[in-house]
Amino acid sequence: MLLAARLLWDKGVGEYIQACRYLLAQGREIRFLLAGSSDLGNPAAIPEDVIRAWVNEGIVEWLGHVSDMRALLGSVDLVVLPSYREGLPTILVEAAACGLPLIATDVPGCREVVTDGADGLLVPVRDARALACAIARLTDDRPLAARLGAAARRKVELFFDERIVTQLTLGVYEELLIDVPRR
Repeated sequence: MLLAARLLWDKGVGEYIQACRYLLAQGREIRFLLAGSSDLGNPAAIPEDVIRAWVNEGIVEWLGHVSDMRALLGSVDLVVLPSYREGLPTILVEAAACGLPLIATDVPGCREVVTDGADGLLVPVRDARALACAIARLTDDRPLAARLGAAARRKVELFFDERIVTQLTLGVYEELLIDVPRR
């Protein structure tokens, strides 16, 4: 399982770690991965010594910055993003394109990629217990995880394909230019 993001508290990394602790305490054998770098110029940055402490505690494997996300996504079964707020989260779109099941928080941005129960699961913001339950649900119910991942892939093909987004964007510009007087 993977959380890939800038390592900021606002990305829900603390909730991810707490969810990992809950699941490990239940005796679950899940490999928890954390990919990304600490943005030390950001006041919400997670200090590297805190991240190393989680690694030393055996909670997560920290991969740091990953340049080949396609390979990483090909090696995991599930992607989570428990962020407090998002624009349009690239990691969710990339993971969906790989057919991976998604768990994200019920916030704008994440909701544009994940429809709860249709192509992923949404959990409340700052709720590590709900995140742990969603992770457990998808790791316990592999057929559900596969269905959600396949649906996420279809959604990306329909709504996030580069050609479709380009056509829609050009259409908006064309509509806007219709009302512009010619000189």
